[in-house]
Order: sequence, then C-alpha cells, then structure tokens
Amino acid sequence: MVRILKVIISLFLIYGTIIYGEMINRYGTTAANFLEIGVGSRPNAMGEAYVAVASDLTSIYWNPAGLANVSRPSTMFAIQPWVAGIDMLFAAGALAIPNIGTLGLGITQVSYGEQEVTTLQYQDGTGEYFTANDLAATVTFSRKLVSWFSFGSSIKYINSNIWHSSATAFAVDLGVQVSTEFFSYTGQEKDGLQLGMSISNYGTRMKYDGIDTYQPIDISEFEEGNYGDVAGQFRTSQWELPLLFRVGFAIKPLVTNFSTITLSADALHPNNNSESVNVGISMRNKIPGFGEFSITGGIKALYMDKTGVEALYSSQNAKYRATGGVGVKLNYLGNRSLTIDYAYKSMGILGNVNAITIGISF
Repeated sequence: MVRILKVIISLFLIYGTIIYGEMINRYGTTAANFLEIGVGSRPNAMGEAYVAVASDLTSIYWNPAGLANVSRPSTMFAIQPWVAGIDMLFAAGALAIPNIGTLGLGITQVSYGEQEVTTLQYQDGTGEYFTANDLAATVTFSRKLVSWFSFGSSIKYINSNIWHSSATAFAVDLGVQVSTEFFSYTGQEKDGLQLGMSISNYGTRMKYDGIDTYQPIDISEFEEGNYGDVAGQFRTSQWELPLLFRVGFAIKPLVTNFSTITLSADALHPNNNSESVNVGISMRNKIPGFGEFSITGGIKALYMDKTGVEALYSSQNAKYRATGGVGVKLNYLGNRSLTIDYAYKSMGILGNVNAITIGISF
C-alpha cells in the first residue's frame, strides 16, 4: 500500500512539472475529437471529475478500472445533444464473470446532421446534401486484484465518415483505481480516499480516404490544348488521436446510513490542449424502501490556459464552465435497480447542453 501511494504521489509531482514546464499547446492537431466529449449524466454533472469515482457503466469511457465495481448484469443508454445541432448517443452493457472479472461493451455515436453541398461554381448549393458521423466501439475488461485495487483495459475501434470519405483507427485505454482507509470516518476502504488514473485513446493515426479525394486536375492551367481533366487524387495527412491522461482523487467527508457526500478532483493532460483541473461534488440520499436521490455539481476546466481553445468557451462573465444535475435510483425485486440521471453543462458563448441517462441492472 505504501509503495502504491508513493507511485501515485510521484505521478502527481510529474504532472505538476509538466503543467508549469510545458508552454506550447498543440491546438487543433488531432482527429476524432468527439472522443473528448464526456459520456454519462452523472460524470458530466460532477464537472467531469470522475476518474477516481467511476463505478458504473460510464467507466468504459472514464476509467476502465471502475467497471470492476459492476457486480450485476447492467445496461445503460445516454442521450447527449451537443452544441450546433450535434447529436450524441452512448449505449453500454456489462456482465460480471465470477472469478474472472467484468466484461463490458460501449458504443458512442455522433451525428452532425445534414449539410448542403456547395462548390466554387455553385456557392448557393448544388441541391445535394452530405452527412458526417463518428463511431467508437469499445470492449472493456476490468478486475479487482484485491479489495482495494482494481485495473482495467479497453480496446477501441474508431470510425469517422464525411460524405464519401472515411477514416478508421484502433486505440487502447488503461486505468487503475486504489481505495484507502485514509480520511475514512467508518474505517472502511470504500469510504476513504479514492485514487484513480487513466490513459485514453493511445492508438493508431487516422487518415481520410474515399472517392471525394479524387478530383480532375488541369496539369497545365495556362497552356491551351492540353488535357484539362487529368485524373488526380488529393493526398491526405495522418492525424493522431486525442490522447488524454487523467489522474484524480475523491474523498467522502460525510458518510451516514442515509446520506453520503463525495468530493472529487481530476487533473488532465491532453496532447492537443492545455492542462486543466476539474472538480465535483455529489450528495446521495437513501430513501428506505424506495432507492436514493442524488444532487451533483461541479466546475470543468479550472486553471486552463485561456489563450487557446478554452477561450472559445468562455464569456466575459463566465470564466469557468459550471455543471450540475440530479438523479434518482429506484430499487425493484431485491438488488435490481433503475437509474435515471439528468445533467446540465454550461458551454459559455456556445450555449448550454443537457444529458439524460437511463440505466438498468438485472
């Protein structure tokens, strides 16, 4: 336990060195950036400070190690309308295999809607329409090695499609969670300091290809009598995936038979943006014979460099992005449950977004 804590502390120190030592941010240098959109209402409502808290099906996205806490067959479906008319859906399922671990499957689908086709010759539109869609399918395995330590890994297939062109990639996610008795008022590990760390989207590069890249080319524009429509193809570049490194902790300052308060914080180091910190709070209230009711809140992107992409999300009166939400868990037939969560997230000048998640355990 002591050795593990030393490793975690060392990682925090290394992360702090990166924050203050790295000044150049690679804005706009990755593809498939939909992978950075957090899934699930509860994680979004907590300001996306969830790497140490993850214990449900959304762990497939936030921290694969958290899926080890799913002990019953479960399913989840999330509707997350995004900005600019973008629609996002997330569906997941998991099954606990005795003495082996927990196996999960998650699918994220993003639709950008229909757009009118325009060209230099027909700038008001050709009468055609094109669509753009992104898809990520993830298979996750997680296991508790001991009561206080769990690990998880995911294999991810990623596909992006724009009209007649598409690109694919494969990636892996890795994560660990550690439960300690520190700051535990009950003396139990599950109520003490929780530590979590994950690396997401470490994989191959994406390169778009398709018939849209084939275009007629005039090889000698200023010479008459030549072939003006020579078959040609645009060469597209390969782009990295948005690699994310998360490390965080969570504590429970209040634990009673009926109420539990959780405070969490995550530090993020992406490969295409500046570092940031997310903080969140959750209050769960048990209702005997019914289930439980929860209220969550948080702030996303604290201390982010405002000279970059974050400047687009900030308004003059809103420096950081506030989040919040509510949830209800209904028990039925013993340990089975139905969960409904709602989340609200402020996106500054881009507007506000909402998410609704429904989960069922069998």
